[in-house]
Amino acid sequence: MVSAVVLLKCERNKINSVAETLAGVDGISEVFSVAGQYDLVAILRVRNNDALADLVTSEMLQVDGIVDSETLIAFKVFSRHDLESMFEIGFESE
Repeated sequence: MVSAVVLLKCERNKINSVAETLAGVDGISEVFSVAGQYDLVAILRVRNNDALADLVTSEMLQVDGIVDSETLIAFKVFSRHDLESMFEIGFESE
């Protein structure tokens, strides 16, 4: 599995429509509206680098309203959520 974070700058009046469109694309697990120099952050999870390249160039960047992007490929994923889920297996709350 390949994970990536894509930072997106959008046309001001199209931020919400871009986010909604991207949230419906296979391989994009979350889209966050953020403050700062970027408008949106998309979290991508795909099988391999070829799928990542296709998703970013053939699908994401074809969405109307995206004016700039920066893709960060993850080497390792550290997630507190995943760790908490592992330790909750078999745990019964009172």
